[in-house]
Amino acid sequence: MKQISAIMMTILLLGSLMQANEKREVVVHEFKKQPTTIKPLSITKFELTDKNGHTKIMDLKGQKIIVVSVSEPGSEGKSYAVDEDGTIWWIDDIASGAYGGHETPTGIFHVLLKRRYHMSKTHPSANGVNNMDFEMLFTQDGIALHLGNTRALSHGCIHVGRKDVAAMFKWVEVGTKVVVMRGKYGQFLNQELESFQKDIKAYDRTH
Repeated sequence: MKQISAIMMTILLLGSLMQANEKREVVVHEFKKQPTTIKPLSITKFELTDKNGHTKIMDLKGQKIIVVSVSEPGSEGKSYAVDEDGTIWWIDDIASGAYGGHETPTGIFHVLLKRRYHMSKTHPSANGVNNMDFEMLFTQDGIALHLGNTRALSHGCIHVGRKDVAAMFKWVEVGTKVVVMRGKYGQFLNQELESFQKDIKAYDRTH
């Protein structure tokens, strides 16, 4: 009986430890706060705040840019293509880095190189098939926009879906700015659409 009681006690303790670990994992697996915060002020203007609270404004009007709102709580999981006139040309779904150290860094970067076919050396595909097609590299340590599953978080890169990635790859140039931010950007697209609808109504009234 003593042996049975000891076994039962051990099982209960193991169960309690497993539950405690599950609770700890929920706490640990949160997205890490980034040292730089980016707040969009308009379609092309951004406020950058560093970890010491210092801020600066960057206006990218006149430049072709990709704006990424990462796939984290409070953000959108979308990317926006903005042309030199400050017009949002298209929007698509993306997936960004996972919690626990794989978060995609916040910042304003530029495309360093483009490769139509590329296999990751750090995280190669198990079947040997290219796993970073349409690569648009924008950091020195390997973070890129590329073809990927938009329903699965990455090791830091930004997954772009198959229906959008070829068009993005063609539109983006080496040197194109990539703005990676946390938070909402879609309000500017809504403003553009409202303005466009007003222009159409004004045109209809005069013709």
